[in-house]
Amino acid sequence: MTLVSKFLTSIHEVCPASWNTLTGTDYPFLRHEFLAALEDSESACAKTGWTPQHLIVEDAASQTLVACLPLYCKQHSYGEYVFDWSWADAWERTGQSYYPKLVSCIPFTPATGPRLSILEGWEREAILKLVFQSIEERAHSLNASSWHHLFPDVQASHELVHVGAAQRTGCQFHWLNREYDSFDNYLSTLTARRRKTIRQERRRVLKQGFEFQQVSGGDVRPEEWELFHRFYQRTYLKRSGNLGYLGASFFQRVAEALPDQLVMVWARLDGALAAGSLYFRSVDTLYGRYWGCAQEYDCLHFEACYYQGIDYCIAHGLHTFDAGAQGEHKIQRGFEPVLTYSNHWIKNEGFSHAVNDFLGRERLDVLAYQAACRGHLPFK
Repeated sequence: MTLVSKFLTSIHEVCPASWNTLTGTDYPFLRHEFLAALEDSESACAKTGWTPQHLIVEDAASQTLVACLPLYCKQHSYGEYVFDWSWADAWERTGQSYYPKLVSCIPFTPATGPRLSILEGWEREAILKLVFQSIEERAHSLNASSWHHLFPDVQASHELVHVGAAQRTGCQFHWLNREYDSFDNYLSTLTARRRKTIRQERRRVLKQGFEFQQVSGGDVRPEEWELFHRFYQRTYLKRSGNLGYLGASFFQRVAEALPDQLVMVWARLDGALAAGSLYFRSVDTLYGRYWGCAQEYDCLHFEACYYQGIDYCIAHGLHTFDAGAQGEHKIQRGFEPVLTYSNHWIKNEGFSHAVNDFLGRERLDVLAYQAACRGHLPFK
């Protein structure tokens, strides 16, 4: 039995059914359709600094797809949510170039989940070593400085430590459904002060005249996706001074491919669409991903992006609400600090030692931060 690795310059170079057989279809972001929508909408492509280098492993004799891993050659560090700008700056102060680098992630999606998928029945340790060796060789051939594996599950992260990719620890805020049967049931677990504040925020939104509608992605019309993209661009422009990462056709493409895994929350004012919040879902998790509005309204973001998501989780029995990266304001709304992970291999041995030392000290800081955040949770 001989295994061979190959690098692909497009997700379309691998059979969608074969890819999805390995990855499964519950976690939406690793599905062939999602990655294809990113490429086909020119959101993640060479032009935007995301050159696909997806790695597959095949059995040479049968050409059976045995393993797959999303992989990109990056010319910058935007859209990753595991920040290494200081590493790039330190590297370049030595007269070397940090870019290009190799990154295994879901572009623009800081959601923990599977990255390396291996066909059941095959030896995981042997395949992991082959993948790591192949990536090292690819990094040398592309003159890439490093490889970064972002937001894997904790088991996969620990496995990568053993083959030479140091672990980095981060922190996000997730809401956990403890078998609540209503939003009021959830509020009853909070302190009186926080219950009062959240109820006031929800009333302030309703007093402005907003009505909310939760629909699946397949029920959103093309013209509504165009409007939502404009909302998305407007929000990015105000926050970051650019129009966002996602191309105009991305939302409609992914909705057509994964209609039952998208949930749109529309906010209507006097019957007209005024804002939208787009979620993805798996069998047990809701992922808050994209938001946009026509103009700013009091507390509308909290309602559309957090409270509507909590409502949805309770109504549909989902266990976890992952509302995205950062956001300490989530703590007072009951989102709990959870650890996230990434792994990093640096080609330069001296710089690798420096990064590893930093990661050890940073982890202690992150654990202290998580503990401090727990102290501010609003539960009784």
